[in-house]
Amino acid sequence: MRAWVVPRLGAPGDVLQLEERDEPAPGPGELRLRVRAAALGLPDVRLCRGSYPFRPAVPFVAGQEVCGIVDAVGEGVEVPLGERMMAVTNFFDGRGGFADATIARAESAFRVPTSMDDLDAACFRIGYSTAWIGLVRRGALRTGEWLLVLGAAGGSGLAAVRLGHALGARVIAVVAGEAKRELCARAGAQEVIDRSSVPVVEAVNALTGGRGVDLVYDPVGGPAAGATVECLASGGRLLAVGFASGSWVDADIGRLVWRNASLVGVYAGGSTRDELEEDHEALLALATDGKLGGATKVVSFDALPDGLDTVDRAEAVGKLVVDVAGST
Repeated sequence: MRAWVVPRLGAPGDVLQLEERDEPAPGPGELRLRVRAAALGLPDVRLCRGSYPFRPAVPFVAGQEVCGIVDAVGEGVEVPLGERMMAVTNFFDGRGGFADATIARAESAFRVPTSMDDLDAACFRIGYSTAWIGLVRRGALRTGEWLLVLGAAGGSGLAAVRLGHALGARVIAVVAGEAKRELCARAGAQEVIDRSSVPVVEAVNALTGGRGVDLVYDPVGGPAAGATVECLASGGRLLAVGFASGSWVDADIGRLVWRNASLVGVYAGGSTRDELEEDHEALLALATDGKLGGATKVVSFDALPDGLDTVDRAEAVGKLVVDVAGST
């Protein structure tokens, strides 16, 4: 099979090599997917650079998120062959999705409705599941509340913008650049702040009449995310989702206390399979009704390293997806 292999650590475009490899075999509790599409994300960049919490031994195949057809199963797995599924791969042990075939744990694979195409399915699972856990389960978002989304034009942020809008929130998106501003406006953001031209906290307080926002969805982290405490409403929730900046949110606890606000951790891995199934079906219902979007740019298999470099440079607009089946 074809596979993009990371033989040494570094920038994706510098280290990724296209090789022919034997197809992986699923072990107990695992299934093999014939990959049809694979999503590109910042975690894949960090895997290539060796800066992600999971660090498989080189050489390895990266790629967290795929849509594919089940063509082999391990002991104890009852998923029928030929089933189309979206899955989070075994990227953590080096058997990722940037290949013609990949391995996933059965508990990390979920159904794909017939109405959803491969490209949209490949980028659905991680972004929307995390957004649902953050906004609904952890953030208790209510209709009409103000929601501030940082890094809003990235894969994680864009999912939160779309889901927040679908759930009836008044969404403020934070981006840098006109193309990203336009994308978030189309995705349902009521207001878009270009952080490269105006101070975010000042702009948020102006937009909300000094009241502040009820939720901050933060996949970025660092001091910039911590500064949003100054535009949290009383009783507001700052959702710590990720650390695209390289560090978790740096928030002043004293200021949170003064506002009766909360810093809330969001971790999809902390949910049970039953909870994830419930969330997945709720999200699929919204998607079927046309309330959520999918891929924003399709990349060929041969151009995968270039696509990841775009993500690495923070130049990607929305969610990039590799059309693996269409590049055979």
